[in-house]
Amino acid sequence: MTELKHYFAPTSLDQAVECLKDGDVTILAGGTDLTPQSQAGRLKIKHTLMNIRHIPQLSGITLEGKEIRIGTLTTITEIMQHPLIRQHLPVLADACDHFASDQIRNAATLGGNICNASPAGDTLIPLLVLDASVELASMPEAKLYRHSMPLSTFFVGPGKTRRSLCELVTCIRIPLPAEGHVARFHKLGTRPALDISTISIGIAGTLKAGILSNVRVAFGAVAPTPVRASQTEKALEGQRLDAATIEKAAEVAHNEVKPIDDVRASAWYRKEMIHNITKRILSHVAQA
Repeated sequence: MTELKHYFAPTSLDQAVECLKDGDVTILAGGTDLTPQSQAGRLKIKHTLMNIRHIPQLSGITLEGKEIRIGTLTTITEIMQHPLIRQHLPVLADACDHFASDQIRNAATLGGNICNASPAGDTLIPLLVLDASVELASMPEAKLYRHSMPLSTFFVGPGKTRRSLCELVTCIRIPLPAEGHVARFHKLGTRPALDISTISIGIAGTLKAGILSNVRVAFGAVAPTPVRASQTEKALEGQRLDAATIEKAAEVAHNEVKPIDDVRASAWYRKEMIHNITKRILSHVAQA
């Protein structure tokens, strides 16, 4: 870790975004990514280290109209255990249950996992299939400004997002799923909870009379960013979820992903697992 020149712990959102105007600020939340990356020399702490843990507006899970709002400081454990999440977004609770260890889940924040922008980020795949959006705050002049963007457009590369240096992610917003909504998440790894995923898959949609609509499919660890699988979605949209449709969708998924070889798995293995696990998830949904 480089020598720290200034430490700031704001207690309000206005103070935090005012500090970000400088542009030379590293944001600290849970620290479960920042600390090991800086100690390993992969990340350089900037002139100011800003600890945002004391800003109450950035915490909590609430129902606001037809959306669930999750503050950026909400920990993985809080999400996994919260009754609103377990009732309306069980696929997100399931993904959090496969997120690292108990100790890491108690400290790691949702905003941190999103801004870390790992292609294998555990919460990112369920959030993508749940049509989540990211809310950002800045202060270009003297007034606080907020805007949102779909999570599907937020990631631009490994560790890179569309968040500008003067913006702070304040929360994630997820629309309440419609009646008949089904969603599944699967993480494949040597130790699925503790290891970085070899691949991860999320599938969601509305299932009525055996027909799947409003389909969302997302894959992790098969591209530079977590990705929505538009071709696989098209193969499933409006189709009866029978054996022929499932086999076709699994084959489309296999051909749609373009993974690489790395220390966790070969590209060939990843493609095969995308095919097999997509088929398995869809079969489980059809039998539900």
